[in-house]
Amino acid sequence: MNKRILSVVAALVCSLSLFSQNGEVKMPEQLTKLMFTHNIISRFYVDSIPEVKMVESGIKAMLKDLDPHSTYSDQKEVKALMEAMQGSFEGIGVQFNIVSDTLYVIHTTQGGPSEKVGIIAGDRIVAVNDTVIAGVKMERGEIMRRLRGPKGSEVNVKVCRRGVERPLNFTIIRDKIATSSVDAAYMVDKKNGYIRIASFGATTYEEFSTKLDSLKRRGMKNLIIDLQGNGGGYLNAAVDIANELLQPQQLVVYTEGRVFPRYDYVAKGGGKFTKGNVAVLIDETSASAAEILAGTIQDWDRGVVVGRRSFGKGLVQRSFNLPDGSMIRLTIARYYTPSGRNIQKPYGDSIPYTKDLVMRYNSGELMSADSIHFPDSLMMKTKRLGRTVYGGGGIMPDYFVPLDTNKYTDYHRDLVRHGSILQATLRYIDDNRDELKEKYPTMAEFNTKFEVDEQLLTMLRTQGEADGIKIAGGEEEYNNSLPQITRQLKALLARDLWGTAEYLQIMNADNEVFNKALELVKQRDIDALLMKQKR
Repeated sequence: MNKRILSVVAALVCSLSLFSQNGEVKMPEQLTKLMFTHNIISRFYVDSIPEVKMVESGIKAMLKDLDPHSTYSDQKEVKALMEAMQGSFEGIGVQFNIVSDTLYVIHTTQGGPSEKVGIIAGDRIVAVNDTVIAGVKMERGEIMRRLRGPKGSEVNVKVCRRGVERPLNFTIIRDKIATSSVDAAYMVDKKNGYIRIASFGATTYEEFSTKLDSLKRRGMKNLIIDLQGNGGGYLNAAVDIANELLQPQQLVVYTEGRVFPRYDYVAKGGGKFTKGNVAVLIDETSASAAEILAGTIQDWDRGVVVGRRSFGKGLVQRSFNLPDGSMIRLTIARYYTPSGRNIQKPYGDSIPYTKDLVMRYNSGELMSADSIHFPDSLMMKTKRLGRTVYGGGGIMPDYFVPLDTNKYTDYHRDLVRHGSILQATLRYIDDNRDELKEKYPTMAEFNTKFEVDEQLLTMLRTQGEADGIKIAGGEEEYNNSLPQITRQLKALLARDLWGTAEYLQIMNADNEVFNKALELVKQRDIDALLMKQKR
């Protein structure tokens, strides 16, 4: 057995000894069996097997039989995961999209490396370090790999710019680039604010706190927190945000496992928003830390939860780093909301865990709350008003808003699926960026005055035809598609001109979940609304 395998086994043995009562290191019988099996395969199998493949396959097989959220990540996956969770990466600081195999710069990070050297929105990066990346069908991941690199390192890029005959050459010094997990915040009107949290990472609480302060200065009295599509992340980030909304000493969540005793996370007090009305938006993909925040708000009757039943992940993972830079994320405990419910949905050999969302759709659950049933054994009561809530399968919202499957036509879905809408928008803004900025200097003017014109619609139809999309229902289907298509086109233009908050500001105006939440937070007596939903 080579040194690498021995080091892994030694580390495993040492870790096992930490839990022994007398501190003695003993080789467990089954671990000895595993070592012998590896040795036999290595020496006698008919074909040579890379050590890495054998060890990683073994680790994955062991974790597979535990639960759906205990996972193994190799070195490359660990790096990507850490970048996403830590809220930063090292690169040149541009947001881009690919159009016809060409990289178009949408935004440069304010104060970032690219902005400092003079790269602007609309530029096309055609070469990186003398390697042509335009027109060669290079994968997006490969382009990102070439642009990213260690802080302080240089990268040379060649840029084509509209109105400039010759390509421009830039030498960019890579730096740490902050990424945002709170990707939108705006005032809906004079009293109601909106914050969207895309995930829970290391910087999420600080971002949320800053946005909250900004909205309060602008007169916010009620708050909508959007957790739709939020797959979770750091538990502590959700706890810290809950602290801003709860009263001192109110329980946020507690965790408990076989080895790890119960640990309570309690609001410390001094929250910035403890009195105004709150609505939390969730859907079937809201999970983990997102469910902790939604469950806390619901259990303390602090606000209304609006949308559809959340994913149902009530397990807590801890990361264990392995000697070669890979990592195991192992489930070590369950978390429980203040009422005492664990919202983990069932899993096991007989349960198609990964197909749960498809099953919800097929059963009609996403369209009707009447198809959702919880066993009485999982019934709990909220802490303040005594309303009935359930564990065992996600957070059931106080106000259910069905998925509108009739809103989008097949033609619209095909345009989205093929990326045709995005491609047409990028081409349009490339042709009209300066004119749009001059005509609509603020988002408010753009939102009230801009209307999608025939030039953009023609671009879209042409792009759709180029992508092989046919309008099966003819002009009738096209006309039925227009309201949603034009809204999405306008929102994408706003995103490219300003940012994600402006995109959502336009899209939310026609979002049933958002509009229901806005209606509810405007009510003076939100407790009365909650009591109406008492199950």
